[in-house]
Amino acid sequence: MSDTIEIGCACGQVALTLDRGPFFSTECHCTSCRTAGEALAALPLSRPMLNPNGGTHFVLYRKDRIAFARGVDLLTAYRLQPDSPTRRVVASCCKTPVFLEFQHGHWLSLYSALWLEGALPPPEVRTVVSDRQGLPELDGDIPAGKLPTARFYARLLVAWIAMGFKSPAIVLSQPEETISDAIA
Repeated sequence: MSDTIEIGCACGQVALTLDRGPFFSTECHCTSCRTAGEALAALPLSRPMLNPNGGTHFVLYRKDRIAFARGVDLLTAYRLQPDSPTRRVVASCCKTPVFLEFQHGHWLSLYSALWLEGALPPPEVRTVVSDRQGLPELDGDIPAGKLPTARFYARLLVAWIAMGFKSPAIVLSQPEETISDAIA
């Protein structure tokens, strides 16, 4: 059995090869992810960024375990503000969300939209649920709160140590845009 899988955008022009498994699968509820997901839905996206409960399901891989098999020239990065430390990357061919990258991060948060039905790793934890003030309460089927979030950060650190504290750059050929400019 191979430890390598290929995932990609809705039309197949963008594909990533993933070596071994992810180090974490999470559902993020931060204001930044919800704001970006709602705004980028105006593109319109071929597959949604946000789950019905407002969270964003990510599967986290170390950057050294990801290769772009094709279509890297079709990736467009969007930031909430020009100086935002995160960029959300979408396939320009079919508007499939591909990944979120933290500036100087050693991992990519891959959007769940890249996996075929039944192949997506389920989320292990919900993060930043404190940002959900004023929103409906979440069901308790996925752990959330301080202890599960601490486990999440511990796994980020272990992955970085395993990479020798390296943070490879992901260089895109298309210029970055702010989300407000893209949907205007």
